[in-house]
Amino acid sequence: MRERLGASVFAAAMLMMSGVDGSQPSPSPVVQSEFIFERASFPSAHASTIVETRNGLVAAWFGGTRERDPDVGIWVSRHDASGWSAPVEVANGVQPNGTRQPCWNPVLFQPTDGPLVLFYKVGPSPSQWWGLARTSADGGRTWSAASTLPSGILGPIRAKPVELRPGVMLAGSSTEDDGWVAHMERFSGPWTAAALASAAAWEKSGPLNAKNEFGAIQPAILVHSPTTLQILCRSRQRVITEAWSQDGGRTWGPMTATTLPNPSAGIDATRLADRRFLLVYNPSATSRARLDVAISGDGKTWRQAAVLEDAASGEYSYPAMIQTRDGLVHVTYTWKRDRIKHVVLDPASIGR
Repeated sequence: MRERLGASVFAAAMLMMSGVDGSQPSPSPVVQSEFIFERASFPSAHASTIVETRNGLVAAWFGGTRERDPDVGIWVSRHDASGWSAPVEVANGVQPNGTRQPCWNPVLFQPTDGPLVLFYKVGPSPSQWWGLARTSADGGRTWSAASTLPSGILGPIRAKPVELRPGVMLAGSSTEDDGWVAHMERFSGPWTAAALASAAAWEKSGPLNAKNEFGAIQPAILVHSPTTLQILCRSRQRVITEAWSQDGGRTWGPMTATTLPNPSAGIDATRLADRRFLLVYNPSATSRARLDVAISGDGKTWRQAAVLEDAASGEYSYPAMIQTRDGLVHVTYTWKRDRIKHVVLDPASIGR
């Protein structure tokens, strides 16, 4: 993928950026930038997710006329040596009575042992949606029938979950029916339709924020050690919030504000193989027109690593981020609600 370095990416690579904390500027680590699709049968796309499978990269998002419309479904594209495949709709909100509800917020997850899992939501709004899951044994080419998650369980709400150990997944989740409230969900069991639909396989934490202090949703999880975990959340208070666990995600300390701005927009974060952390977010309290990547050694102090988008207007939002086995970092995000963009970073070029 490194050889397909277009003119726009070259320009980005030549951009010199000063750090969030005032550190010396450094060249951009962006090595590739592309759209997953140029044209599609749906006019609007949003809320992408990306995962590395045994067969390569897979991305998903919701697409349709516009967010909340009943024709919105979950679309998937697979990446191989020839590039991204044409988008295929793999889930929709058609109900047994023939009516149709919109789909929302897909999240792809590849367990160490088990099929590829697609979590998503269906319902008229985030305050009324419910969680479902499908599995794929062939890297996203074909999918099982949908399993409805147990009552009260929504699955990973937007950011990717983490595998604490084989067969145990910890997911950041949240609800919006009575204020914005974040919580954690833990799944333990085989990756089968019966287990995914079984209440016995799931545990749900209490609320992680006091809704009268922070309206917080969509936790992104950073694993510092087997016992120390951190979440970063979107909030209504124009700031990214955080909370810490010292017992592997069983209990959590108080939610507090970070120094990072947030325009009430989705974020994602990843622990790198070299133990540093990356965050992708809109570095503004009011606008989604700029999208940055920041880096940290401790999850507390962040400095700028790359500028992915910087426009006077428009929306570049809802990023997803992973590091693949070759060490490269892949980011997907909403580009003007029209398409999904894929950017590749080389974290080795980000100075310590």
